[in-house]
Amino acid sequence: MLFIFCFSRGKMRPTVPLLLLALLAAARPTPAQVKTSLLDLSRILPSLSRPANHSRIFYAVMFDAGSTGTRIHVYTFIHSDAEKLPVLDNEMFHSVKPGLSAYVDSPEMAGQTVRVLLKVARKTVPRLDWKRTPLVLRATAGLRLLPAEKAQALLEQVQHVFHESPFLVPDNSVSIMNGTSEGNFRPPSVPTTSSFIPCPIRWCPPTGVLAWISVNFLTGEYCHLRPQTKKTVGILDLGGGSTQITFLPKLRKTIESAPVDDYVARFEIFNSTLELYTHSYLGNGLMMGRLATLGARGGGGAGPDANSTDLPPAAGSETKIFNSSCLPSKFRDEWSFGGQTYQVSGNPDGDAGYKHCYQEILKVVDGAIHQPYKLEDGSFFYAFSYYFDRAVDAGLIDDVQGGILQVRDFKKRAKEVCNKMAKDPTTSPFLCLDMTYITCLLKDGFGFKESTTLQLTKKVKNVEASWALGATLDHFHNLKIH
Repeated sequence: MLFIFCFSRGKMRPTVPLLLLALLAAARPTPAQVKTSLLDLSRILPSLSRPANHSRIFYAVMFDAGSTGTRIHVYTFIHSDAEKLPVLDNEMFHSVKPGLSAYVDSPEMAGQTVRVLLKVARKTVPRLDWKRTPLVLRATAGLRLLPAEKAQALLEQVQHVFHESPFLVPDNSVSIMNGTSEGNFRPPSVPTTSSFIPCPIRWCPPTGVLAWISVNFLTGEYCHLRPQTKKTVGILDLGGGSTQITFLPKLRKTIESAPVDDYVARFEIFNSTLELYTHSYLGNGLMMGRLATLGARGGGGAGPDANSTDLPPAAGSETKIFNSSCLPSKFRDEWSFGGQTYQVSGNPDGDAGYKHCYQEILKVVDGAIHQPYKLEDGSFFYAFSYYFDRAVDAGLIDDVQGGILQVRDFKKRAKEVCNKMAKDPTTSPFLCLDMTYITCLLKDGFGFKESTTLQLTKKVKNVEASWALGATLDHFHNLKIH
């Protein structure tokens, strides 16, 4: 018998029951008419079972190798009763910048980044538990956009650092999220013959699905997952290289109108079938949005040379400046992303401000994002990552507590920042571009109304809002915890 216990707070430090394990263990794929990755953790519970009088603490370490930074999550779990599920007792989180892709020509530096983060794991996990604590790294958009041999060199360096550590290094411990996990984008540069292929579907469910399950688990909403209610929250995740949307639609037509099967993930739970609308758009993250707006990304927006100014060759090489109305007209500087450095500037013709900026970004967003049917009638959404960070930078929410905003709040603040950026040197020169990109992505990309309410958050019940918790639990089904 599988017992499910909903989260409740007491006077002591709260722990979060691993209801997620029940959700994942009960998930069974429907007939394979859908191309989607499904979570199957039915084999995890026996390996975690212990005598009722035996309390057990165990740990897991998950690295999130994103395009703009690398993050480590060290999770502490407690299992005290064979007839109850373990609980998530604590998360230790730390991040460093830049991401691994910034060391594309210096893989050893990428390895050093991982070594630094492993110090967090050494301090958190007791020495006696090191040998049975698994290390896992999942890379997302940043590495998928690199040439095959470059990405492989970085992953090999990470694997080397993992093996020299005192922790458990399971099979498939280092990998890149596959095409299903990051939407349909499959560039020819993705490694296909090396040992570091994008991880198999059963090991890498879509990041949006993992984040959706994690957030609903942490908020306690999936205690309401019954055929009658289906009360859940949706998730919006904005990274540097990609962006994700996942929610449980209220209308059947939302699923039926999805462009292809990769936009749907199906689960069977509590004798009912849940169908999630989920997709990850590789190339539409915030930093990639900057590149496209500036005209510095081939194949995106108005083309690689649309907003560029060629200068006389210097020292035998050509210098190109990428400009945008989203930057202060007199601004000129270098900007680095993904191991590349770009010369960027404001519009030399003087056209700047929100109106001009929005028109530039609309060319990037328009047609790139599928608008779900009746999205405004769907779930209440949690938004995190760069949605949260830029809302903090713009002074819209507290950097610890987060807050609730409407889409129109992003639009209003974007207008204020863009129209005053030339007079406010203390504001980041990219804030106008970023806030306008978020506004355009929400309104003209996903199709949210300006009145739509979003919960901006960085942590849910003291746990980082991301796909990492779900990915950690998903990986457990390949391990035998002793």
